[in-house]
Amino acid sequence: MTATKTGGPVAARAEEIWKVYGSGEAQVTALRGVSAEFGRGRFTAIMGPSGSGKSTLMHCLAGLDTVDRGTVHVGGTEISNLGDKALTRLRRDRIGFVFQQFNLLPTLSAAENIRLPLDIAGRKPDPQWWETVITTVGLSDRLAHRPSQLSGGQQQRVACARALIGRPDVIFADEPTGNLDSRSGAEVLSFLRSSVREHGQTIVMVTHDPVAASYADRVVFLADGAIVDELADPTAETVLDTMKRLDTQTDPVML
Repeated sequence: MTATKTGGPVAARAEEIWKVYGSGEAQVTALRGVSAEFGRGRFTAIMGPSGSGKSTLMHCLAGLDTVDRGTVHVGGTEISNLGDKALTRLRRDRIGFVFQQFNLLPTLSAAENIRLPLDIAGRKPDPQWWETVITTVGLSDRLAHRPSQLSGGQQQRVACARALIGRPDVIFADEPTGNLDSRSGAEVLSFLRSSVREHGQTIVMVTHDPVAASYADRVVFLADGAIVDELADPTAETVLDTMKRLDTQTDPVML
């Protein structure tokens, strides 16, 4: 139940992690000894049916949830045993987040929303990198607009730029196109893809959409809290075929 080792620098790593919610008859084992590596400068999609543990895995990797057993590393730092203050600092400085709900502050302009993590950290954006990010997301003429003045796709691109502006070790994206139409979703996915290919960003994305997963370098499949398969250089068709095949299997596959 181990995702293949990347063979290069690792941005995030899980080693035999378990996560259990509740107790007694209400107990649910969300993750069952999951081990996986996510290579630096790579785009990985995590897929699986509802309740498979994919969002739990991402939340544990990102330090948004704790593990019951096993270890989680971001870069060279083990985050499993960090205190609250150290974990908050690590999430702020070294991790970017993109969620299905855009999570923009309505009273701030697009530019202010993008700068927000740096402002909280007391840092100023690097001017050259700022220009690169703004150009990449295509928002140069929308920076003064508030979220209510932007389309859903533009709001999500603001959220992507906010995640990228601090040059984090890894960006975690949870269903980033879930609230978007197909055209806006394609724009956001193209931005994420180019941020990996052109700027060396690392992205781990949870999705249920085979088309969204086809933008990734690799897809990791979960079922019943375990990694059951993975796919390199995916297409929408190969992702869909794999999902159909896994639907017919009842037991996790040992990789």
